[in-house]
Amino acid sequence: MKWSDLEHETCPVARGLSVVGDRWTLLVLRDCFRGLRRFDDIQASLGITRHVLSDRLKRLEETGVLERTLYCETPPRHEYRLTEKGRALYPVLVSLVTWAEAHQPHDTAAPYVYRDRDTGRQLDPVLVDRESGEALDPTRVRAGRDAVPSAGR
Repeated sequence: MKWSDLEHETCPVARGLSVVGDRWTLLVLRDCFRGLRRFDDIQASLGITRHVLSDRLKRLEETGVLERTLYCETPPRHEYRLTEKGRALYPVLVSLVTWAEAHQPHDTAAPYVYRDRDTGRQLDPVLVDRESGEALDPTRVRAGRDAVPSAGR
């Protein structure tokens, strides 16, 4: 089964993986969030083959995560920009980084930190409930397709 075959599944995790479910796609997105937009820059950053990168960029464009825009007419050259749908994946990458730093730390790399661009203040990203502002705790959350929440389940 190909990743794209998951796009029609009822499971939202499977549908999400149909777009970002391989290692290269998430790394391409990481580079886009770091400000890389041009094919050659992304390729140099990842050390990925042109064919594989082209496939991943095409898929991200088809799914509306990236948009390709012309930046040079002769020869024709394009850059890839995150769309609103693409920018909405930022919390996914932040969560993955946070998890990896806590549970798969690198032996010699300095800790990965997030800082506010304006103030320089170090940030501590967490996934929170929009209404209460409380951090989500998997032991206190029930998730699924029920239409009406019921107590005691």
